[in-house]
Amino acid sequence: MTRIADVPADFAEDQLDGFVALYGDRLRRVPGGVVARAAGEPAVAVVVGGGSGHYPAFAGLVGPGFATGAVVGNIFTSPSAAHVYSVAKAAHRGRGVVLTFGNYAGDVMNFGIAADRLRAEGIDTRIVVVTDDVASAPAEDDRRGIAGDFTVFKALGAAAAAGLDLDAVERAGRAANAATRTLGVAFSGCTMPGAREPLFQVEPGMLGLGLGIHGEPGIRDVAMPTATGLAELLVAGVLEAAPRSGPGRVAAILNGLGTTKYEELFLLWARVLPLLEAAGMEVVEPEVGELVTSLDMGGCSLTLMWLDDELEALWRADAYAPAYRKQAAPLAATRASGAEADDAVVDEAQAFVPPSLAAAGLAARVAEAAELVRELLREREDELGAIDAVAGDGDHGRGMLRGAEAATAAIDRAVERGAGAGAVLAAGGRAWAELAGGTSGVLWGAALEAAGATLDDTATTFADDGAGTAIAAFTAAILDLGRAEPGDKTLVDALLPFRDALADRLDAGAPLAVAWRDAAQDASRAADATSALRPKRGRARPLADKSVGTPDAGATSLALIVTALGAQLARGDLPTDDHQTNQHRTERTTP
Repeated sequence: MTRIADVPADFAEDQLDGFVALYGDRLRRVPGGVVARAAGEPAVAVVVGGGSGHYPAFAGLVGPGFATGAVVGNIFTSPSAAHVYSVAKAAHRGRGVVLTFGNYAGDVMNFGIAADRLRAEGIDTRIVVVTDDVASAPAEDDRRGIAGDFTVFKALGAAAAAGLDLDAVERAGRAANAATRTLGVAFSGCTMPGAREPLFQVEPGMLGLGLGIHGEPGIRDVAMPTATGLAELLVAGVLEAAPRSGPGRVAAILNGLGTTKYEELFLLWARVLPLLEAAGMEVVEPEVGELVTSLDMGGCSLTLMWLDDELEALWRADAYAPAYRKQAAPLAATRASGAEADDAVVDEAQAFVPPSLAAAGLAARVAEAAELVRELLREREDELGAIDAVAGDGDHGRGMLRGAEAATAAIDRAVERGAGAGAVLAAGGRAWAELAGGTSGVLWGAALEAAGATLDDTATTFADDGAGTAIAAFTAAILDLGRAEPGDKTLVDALLPFRDALADRLDAGAPLAVAWRDAAQDASRAADATSALRPKRGRARPLADKSVGTPDAGATSLALIVTALGAQLARGDLPTDDHQTNQHRTERTTP
């Protein structure tokens, strides 16, 4: 939602005031928009424009190598013919004007009227309309202009900056438009300033395919795919409407529409690029980010411009505008440096002693336990995140799952290499710490590695009390690193009761499965009891009062994990050490 405003009806004018105040050293305000401050030799004026709400389009693209001026209408509304005339007249420097905009009825009429008025005054004026939206109509002339505005404007601005005459600049713009195709999707609608509801809704779990950038919904709703599926949808849709068949060189833009995070766009680009390359496309200087937006709309679009030598030179040309800067010089040295030595390959495989049969068997059980924990955390990720979000940053579920996934993969690799249980646990701990990040990642990684260090992979037997020793080392590592104490509202509040109860029951002669089950129950009760505590450490500490009434996420996840492992031990899916010992003895004595 667009929240910041005094009078919503004045939003477009008020935001432009702020924009000019910020960039007044290079732009000046004129009625209806902005123009670049004159510098250098006179050139063809490229005037872009349309409604507000699309920043960086349109005012953010005014500067050397790009637009000469921008006409800024009200939100999603064509500027008036008077304002188009005003900006174009101010931008004109004696070599003619090109007016360029997306293919919308109001823009076509108002820019057309302004062009007639300019021509009547002897100013040679041309019009280049952008028609890149492949979802909006089968025929190119009937299509809307969306993020392809950017490639067309860039070609026009670069041609003008190169000193080309009006005919050549117009021709470059028309060639860029004919070579440009875009397909967009919406995840959520956009909200007008002062409005309480978005212009359209996208149902949960769906996306709008083929949206417009004036708040128009997509042409149809489809189920929200994975990132890979979305990349396939966008690439296939654009390539299907390609201006020419076969492999080629393309300029590419993966554009965010307002609230899609840059990190999401980067992830999506990593899926899009291989698909383009597999289709025979060589991508030239791609752009990923917010270039043509629609207020707070959630969504993205993929634009491709098929290149020839002329368009490629225009695409690569330098530009310097408030919202877009491209300069070849700073990268020239790195691009000219030639082939570089390959990065050294780091062998992450740790050496390990050849394990006994018992240690190898126990390693397989560790791998099964790791898979159990990973699946548990996958199921409870959202729950743990919600608990953590009450007074923290809500990342505990995601961090724990990421750590468990990394540990499981590392453990599986170590088992395949023939490692024993100690080496396997250590490998899992290192992977957890390396890839999970955050406090929980460091603690769990170090704790698993410490537990692994208690297991002798040359031992011929493993007694039940070895589990108690491993848990004691696990706990000691967390206490040493985290420096937390009982009552601080951390995982320690559940871990210490688990450690102590497990040791007590094993000392009393209880089988490991029974001792673990009882200790897990103590851990669960202790985790629940953290609801009454005020946090004294971590990110929740500044919101201590808000945290009261909600259990600690770290204590909760620990209790869930030890409870699940206890249930598996009780079912016999994770054999006890006595079973391991008997299995080992059988293997050792069988002829």
